[in-house]
Amino acid sequence: MTTTSKTPLRLAFVGMSGSGKTFWTRKLADAGHPALSCDDRIEERLRPQLAHGGYEGIGGVAAWMGWPDSPHYAAREAQYLREEITVLEETVAELENWSDRSLVLDTTGSVIYTGDGLLRRLRAQVTIVHLAASLEEQQLLIERYLNDPKPVLWRGAFQPLQGEAPLSAVKRCYPGLTAERRSRYKALAHCTIPIRELRHVSLDAAGLLRLVEQAMDRGIRCRR
Repeated sequence: MTTTSKTPLRLAFVGMSGSGKTFWTRKLADAGHPALSCDDRIEERLRPQLAHGGYEGIGGVAAWMGWPDSPHYAAREAQYLREEITVLEETVAELENWSDRSLVLDTTGSVIYTGDGLLRRLRAQVTIVHLAASLEEQQLLIERYLNDPKPVLWRGAFQPLQGEAPLSAVKRCYPGLTAERRSRYKALAHCTIPIRELRHVSLDAAGLLRLVEQAMDRGIRCRR
């Protein structure tokens, strides 16, 4: 595992959809750090199925997967996870084989479902940073999901009540999904950065890396 003050730079962002993983991965990429989006790789692997239905882009993946109550959702959720595991396996193997490779990895919100063994291998190769939302921010993430859906693996957390409309069920169940994932992101990550710390308009890639260093230092001091 590397920290941001060393070469190569190896980071992986984890967190719920809308927490800023893609935004900050692109910021670091624009600053010259090699970066990879798991969503992009998964979309590429799903492209034949997406094209058949006229879908494209990350929004197209969400539309292809469907709402969690749709008849085909379970099968497509499982297929998405299989593709995600393959993408992460390939990425981790590259990091293991080329120890001098720098990489900023934009994971999906469902990375925690890829298996403990694979996640341990990932954690050994990169500094995992959890971008954490407060309770108020989590409500905003729910609204973002409802207004601009991204692929979400519910993994059984969608449990509509009898006669409940799907939209109402999503609004009721999503906070539970968020809470369950939050604890798993925190357990996986080397450090946690609250989203509110990333909102300063002047924060650039270098500033983000300083925040990661500070979060790592806080974690080390807390464990002493």
